Amino acid sequence: MLELFSMGFMQNALVAAVLVAIACGVMGTFVVVNRLTSLSGGVAHASFGGVGLAAFLGFSPMLGSLGFAVACAMLMGVLTWRDRKNSDTFIGIIWAGGMALGVILTDLTPGYSGEMMSFLFGSLLTVPTELLWWMGALLVLILGAVVVNYRKFLAISFDPEFARVQGMPVLAYYMFLIALIALTVVIAVQAVGMILVIALLTIPGYIAENYAKNLTQMIFISVGVSLVLVLAGLLLACQLNFVVGPTIIACGVLVYGVDFAIKKLRKA
Repeated sequence: MLELFSMGFMQNALVAAVLVAIACGVMGTFVVVNRLTSLSGGVAHASFGGVGLAAFLGFSPMLGSLGFAVACAMLMGVLTWRDRKNSDTFIGIIWAGGMALGVILTDLTPGYSGEMMSFLFGSLLTVPTELLWWMGALLVLILGAVVVNYRKFLAISFDPEFARVQGMPVLAYYMFLIALIALTVVIAVQAVGMILVIALLTIPGYIAENYAKNLTQMIFISVGVSLVLVLAGLLLACQLNFVVGPTIIACGVLVYGVDFAIKKLRKA
């Protein structure tokens, strides 16, 4: 095992795992508190359209995924804010449309269809050093935005009506929060892929919600749980020669199941 850590690809994977865990731990808290699970899943899957567009036009898939994720997140945010009754319909349409566009464009790009699996299920063991810089920069942006706007996000998460009465531009901060979730999705895709990213965004937050007394505690507990899941999944996958992304999520589901069972036993 120690010899494995001396290899460059494994060192990159560990750094990427930590970056992903911190981003998902922090923003996953807001996803859980604001009940944005469906929207986050929609953004994750729709962002594949950006990957296909990048492949077709010949530029960085990271940039394509980033731009498309933010654009889809903004569109979903506006539509669901104006018409909450049909929010699931809007999310589903954008979700399916983005995925369909991505698949069609990758099919039209010679020699690129084989790389689709790495975006769908993650490729943590093949993360290059230059991509780590991108992920690190996005994480710094996300953490900085959360620290600066923490009280605003707290207000719109728990009492948006009171925040509106106080003169706060609730919609603007809501859209900003969704944009940060989209950036987190782009980071997390590198670890677990677009299919499974929603689990990594929500499981740590749901577990943390059971033990935290306030939002700050919930964020720190969520980050801790996320770190444990990602690192445990990475090491287990390397030991057993499994695919990393699904192994991380399997660890998360197992931990959530144990936590849920313990909670039920305590009530009983």
